[in-house]
Amino acid sequence: MATGRGKGTFPGGVHPAEGKAISESRAVEAVPPPKQVAILLSQHLGAPCQPLVAKRDKVQAGQMIGKSESFVSAPVHSPVNGTVKDIALQSHPVIGRVTAILIEADAEGNTPQTPVFNRFDHTFSPEPFAVETICGAVNDGGLVGMGGAGFPTRVKIEPNPAMIKEVLVINGCECEPFITCDYRLMIEGTWQVLAGIRLAAKAAGVEKIRIGIEDNKPLAIGAMTEAAATVKDIDIAVVPVKTKYPQGGERQLIRSVLGKTVPTGQIPPTIGVCVLNIATCAAIADAVVLSRPLTHRVTTVTGHAIAKPGNYYVAMGMSVADLLDHCGGLTAQVAKVLMGGPMMGFAIADLTTPLTKTSGAITVLTQDDVTKAKYEKQQTPCIRCGRCLTACPEGLNPTKIAHAVKFNRMDLAEQYYMSACIECGCCSFVCPANIELTGYIKTGKILVARAKKRMQA
Repeated sequence: MATGRGKGTFPGGVHPAEGKAISESRAVEAVPPPKQVAILLSQHLGAPCQPLVAKRDKVQAGQMIGKSESFVSAPVHSPVNGTVKDIALQSHPVIGRVTAILIEADAEGNTPQTPVFNRFDHTFSPEPFAVETICGAVNDGGLVGMGGAGFPTRVKIEPNPAMIKEVLVINGCECEPFITCDYRLMIEGTWQVLAGIRLAAKAAGVEKIRIGIEDNKPLAIGAMTEAAATVKDIDIAVVPVKTKYPQGGERQLIRSVLGKTVPTGQIPPTIGVCVLNIATCAAIADAVVLSRPLTHRVTTVTGHAIAKPGNYYVAMGMSVADLLDHCGGLTAQVAKVLMGGPMMGFAIADLTTPLTKTSGAITVLTQDDVTKAKYEKQQTPCIRCGRCLTACPEGLNPTKIAHAVKFNRMDLAEQYYMSACIECGCCSFVCPANIELTGYIKTGKILVARAKKRMQA
């Protein structure tokens, strides 16, 4: 089976300007190793790693340099041959500053690591790989969800008798504006992606696979459909879904592809579903078949101020500044640099911030971009229009939650299901009063977490 029902959708959502034409036609290009990398010890959901090396230690490319014994965690590896320069605090794109291992690359012996798309073809079979082998390689390789969440992949795919998985849903939507790294992987690395999907399906013990791709990506749909048609040992289908943001959210994608709803407060495995994204599947093939840990990834560098926008195969730990320099630098006045896309990305002020396993894009916005996006328009009182309710893909009342946070009523915010918010930004996008509703909700979650001593104040 190679095709499935199409144009699935979900309630709510918005249609921001796509911006993908800037980079979608740019083939993946390998970036030379930087002179220095900073490997953050927290690049995933779960317990941070502890360093396995010390200052002045020599390390080799692919060597594990950080690990945690906690169940929910993922080790980190060096992408270069070099010397540990320091172990110190470094800027993190999401949580401020965390411990990082700074490695000075050797002047010689560091050749660019390149994608391995040509190592896979239609003859690949997951049959030789035992479930334990797949899960072990994924764990030791430090694989996490590379679409942004960063949840350790081994925890997702390994068998769990308490939550039997029946369907593997692959997120090929890439609904965030501007970002095109997964799109290029589906076109250029089709067979590698499919190999990773089949390995994940074997590990998870699922009965069928569904690959959801937005219908604005016909080349990707065609490539993945043609490849899926060669698979005979499992029920696999490519399902075109409606182009709408946030179609790539786990809960939204499951609804669009399977017609099922994940109950509020629960996770996909509770209804027998496992969800992985395209880049993660490519990394699974890398780790299991070629024993390559997650030290590099495809990252989109895009925006109207970049001399050479494109999709780049980049070492983890390379700084944003070094990557922008490799892309020819900036060509116009820059107002914001985002780690990620314009809807869910994080603005960064420190360009020494290193890339992590979840860094799918660097988006550079000009002043004109920012003005058009309403970011600097004056906020006015809520006019009770209800647009945020219509746009919310989770069926929440963002205004009520935001007002509860604003007046420090976290008890009310939690009663309004603040924790169910996926922080997609749809409510802020449609608000005619220019209220940063998502920002209030993010703040509320942090305050609640601190109060419960889950986060350091």
